[in-house]
Amino acid sequence: MSRMERKTAQPVGDALRAWLKAYHLTPGLNTQRVFAAWDQASGAAPYTVRRFYRDGILFITLNSSVIRSQLNIQRQFLLEKVNAILAGDELFTQDEPLVGYVKEIRLK
Repeated sequence: MSRMERKTAQPVGDALRAWLKAYHLTPGLNTQRVFAAWDQASGAAPYTVRRFYRDGILFITLNSSVIRSQLNIQRQFLLEKVNAILAGDELFTQDEPLVGYVKEIRLK
């Protein structure tokens, strides 16, 4: 068993990020964090049927036309709020090239 030297010790958060990156788990985790940020920002989780994220576009399918029209009016505000939530999320990897911040929200 090898001992960890003091100079190679690192914070648990940094070790976790390195592990996620080494096993290519960051894109999936980032996608889940984007979905969680949507639920938190919009409050429409009970009405959300499907979520899909690709190339900076968050596609949301809702089962209520009334909720969809209300959220459509607030789309720019929701975009800023989702990205603000992601910026404060410690589990969200900001420099991930495949899944980053949301550039656009499309409601169906």
